[in-house]
Amino acid sequence: MRTAEGGEPAGASPPAGGVDSGLPMGSERMEMRKRQMPLAQDAPGAAPGQPGAGSRGSNACCFCWCCCCSCSWSQCGNETILLEMCRMSECSLTVRNQEDQRPTIASHELRADLPTWEESPAPTLEEVNAWAQSFDKLMVTPAGRNAFREFLRTEFSEENMLFWMACEELKKEANKNIIEEKARIIYEDYISILSPKEVSLDSRVREVINRNMVEPSQHIFDDAQLQIYTLMHRDSYPRFMNSAVYKDLLQSLSEKSIEA
Repeated sequence: MRTAEGGEPAGASPPAGGVDSGLPMGSERMEMRKRQMPLAQDAPGAAPGQPGAGSRGSNACCFCWCCCCSCSWSQCGNETILLEMCRMSECSLTVRNQEDQRPTIASHELRADLPTWEESPAPTLEEVNAWAQSFDKLMVTPAGRNAFREFLRTEFSEENMLFWMACEELKKEANKNIIEEKARIIYEDYISILSPKEVSLDSRVREVINRNMVEPSQHIFDDAQLQIYTLMHRDSYPRFMNSAVYKDLLQSLSEKSIEA
């Protein structure tokens, strides 16, 4: 109760903060707000320009590695939702990393399985003479392929034989996952225009391969393999028969046969 003179009743305590008791209630609230604003702005974690955030602002988005670190609780929502979003993001990142690593390991192992050189006994004189009869008889034996590949290396076209051999290995596979991975390796090594070992194929064959790479089979490169086989037959094989590689091998085996 106020006295008739507008003062406080006897025994009444003065208002908190020493605010003049004569001020209206609205003025008291304004005065209290002015006193509280510096405290809220100085509180740790409060974002600039966001009075009243207080200690809650310090927790906003601190659990999240995303780009919302400057937002407050009023912007991000509640802590449970925020934590769940972060867990989902971290889980997705972990799964993506595992998927990225799996093909790398598999590619390394499967690439090692692709043939680089074939072990074979030394060819006989009869075999070497048979190579001159037809290209098919040359390519049917490991010794013939090795000798021909040695010649191709001198002409910087060894990738043709490597591609043909890789296709032969792919045809032997039955496991779908291994087929897909080996097909991808062959594509990257011999079909891609970015590869230094790219083989020469026409656009039609390339288009068919590109379409079928969505779900490759062990016969995805059959047309390309035939095209490279034909190229080696018509272009490289005649030069091989007149090369020092073939003639020296034939002479060496002939001399050994005479001595025997």
